[in-house]
Amino acid sequence: MTRILPQFEKSRKVSGPRALQPSQWGMLCPCDTPEGEACGLVKNLALMTHVTTDEEEGPLITLCYTLGVEDLAFLSGEELHAPNSYLVIFNGHILGKHRRPQAFSTSIRMLRRAGKVGEFVSVFVNEKQRCVYLASDGGRVCRPLVIVEKGGSKVKEHHMKELADGVSTFDDFLREGLIEYLDVNEENNALIALYEKDVKPETTHLEIEPFTILGVCAGLIPYPHHNQSPRNTYQLCRMDTLLYLLVYPQRPLLTTRTIELVGYDKLGAGQNATVAVMSYSGYDIEDAIVMNKASLDRGFGRCIVMKRLSAINQKYDNNTQDRIIRPDREGSDAARMQVVHIRCT
Repeated sequence: MTRILPQFEKSRKVSGPRALQPSQWGMLCPCDTPEGEACGLVKNLALMTHVTTDEEEGPLITLCYTLGVEDLAFLSGEELHAPNSYLVIFNGHILGKHRRPQAFSTSIRMLRRAGKVGEFVSVFVNEKQRCVYLASDGGRVCRPLVIVEKGGSKVKEHHMKELADGVSTFDDFLREGLIEYLDVNEENNALIALYEKDVKPETTHLEIEPFTILGVCAGLIPYPHHNQSPRNTYQLCRMDTLLYLLVYPQRPLLTTRTIELVGYDKLGAGQNATVAVMSYSGYDIEDAIVMNKASLDRGFGRCIVMKRLSAINQKYDNNTQDRIIRPDREGSDAARMQVVHIRCT
């Protein structure tokens, strides 16, 4: 499930919660939202977004005190207001103060990359508020990014070859400290490059793939950046209640990386049509389509319609009840059932 439902009243005409926020980059799909009063409120996760679950707090609190966090009860007034000391807040609760916040956050990140703490633990240094925020609670959205050190990506060509050959997996990259998950808070302390050619000496992370900012459904649209923005949203809202099975499906001539990742290209869901946009004897009013009869005779657009039939079994006062049984192959229905049997085989 990738849909996010809000706790906000959909009937309120407020534009702020409906707008696309900069902090949602890479976390939520910018296109996939319904039309109508739920527009902008109901959102969908991006392709690589992960929603965290609760982790045990006790070991992390002990680790924080081991790394130099001082309890406020043992500090004097001068130490509490020292200019270099920052408050350490863990899951919304104040743990204490630390006199070297940057070293503390670096230690937490190194332990996370080494697999000593959970991969979804977040650490964020807010210099304006003079606080260090740690989070291990559930409900946070985060996404994986490639770690950049000394102006170069930690994922090298031999790593990609091992991944392509099946020797390594995504979890191996995470375990070896090549990639890590960042939530929205920690992204404020990161400088993320979109492409490897954009990496600078101060860059901290690199996008795995730029197309992962889109959701699963939006990733099925080829060249979405060439469309007018509402057109992508309209296409994502095109859901039919009836199920049509094409008799002669075809693979699309143009695919996307997302189509290959989700396996949408394994079973064709459409046909490649040759379309001429032209005037034809006045029959091209608005969005009318003139079909070629020869193409229809050859099976273009032929489909099987699946319908749902429902029945209710009832019990009656005279101790009788309805039963659903197979039709009798003998008697008045024998000829019709025989034809159905032949067609099915």
